[in-house]
Amino acid sequence: MRIIAGNYRGKKILQPKDKFTRPLKDLTKESIFNIINHSNLINIDLKKSNILDLFSGVGSFGLECLSRGALSVTFFENYPSALKILKFNILNMKVQKKVALYEKDLFMNNSLNVLNRKFKIIFIDPPFKEKRLNYLVKKIYKLNLLEKNGLIIIHRHKKDKDIFPDEFKEIKNKTYGVSKILFLTIS
Repeated sequence: MRIIAGNYRGKKILQPKDKFTRPLKDLTKESIFNIINHSNLINIDLKKSNILDLFSGVGSFGLECLSRGALSVTFFENYPSALKILKFNILNMKVQKKVALYEKDLFMNNSLNVLNRKFKIIFIDPPFKEKRLNYLVKKIYKLNLLEKNGLIIIHRHKKDKDIFPDEFKEIKNKTYGVSKILFLTIS
C-alpha cells in the first residue's frame, strides 16, 4: 500500500499482518479522490479542508488527504494492532502537527463529543459486518460535525443496505469489486 499523489507520493504505508483490519485498496482510494476532484456533484477544495477519518485502520485515507494538502486529519481507531501501525505511519510521514488521534470506540457514549471543529470530509470505513452506521451518522448530525456542503464518504460491502437519517441525501454510489462507496451530504 502506498500514497498515490501529492507531497508524499509513492511513500509506503505499513499495513497489518492480521485479517481483522481491511485496508482501503489503492484503486478504491484513487477512485474516491477522482470523484472528489472531478465530479460536478461535489464542490470541495481538499487544500482548505479538515478531515475526520473514522475507523481509521492504518490511516491510508487520512494520510492520502494530508499528502494532497488537507489542513488536518483527525483519526479515530481503537483496535490495538491497527493503532500501532497508524502511529508508525504518522511518524514515518512526519505529519504529527497536522494530526489528532483518538483511541476511542466510536459507539461508546460521548466518544465524538471531544471534537471541537467541523469537517469538510468525514470518511467512515467500518468493518463490513458493522450494522450501527445509522447511529453514527445521526450522532455526526446531532453534534453538527459536518461543514455546510461537506461530504460523508462511507466504505461498505456492496450487499449492505444501510438506512441513513432523512437529513442526509446520497449524491453518489460507486461499486468496486466487493465494496461500494457512498457519498452523502446534508439535504
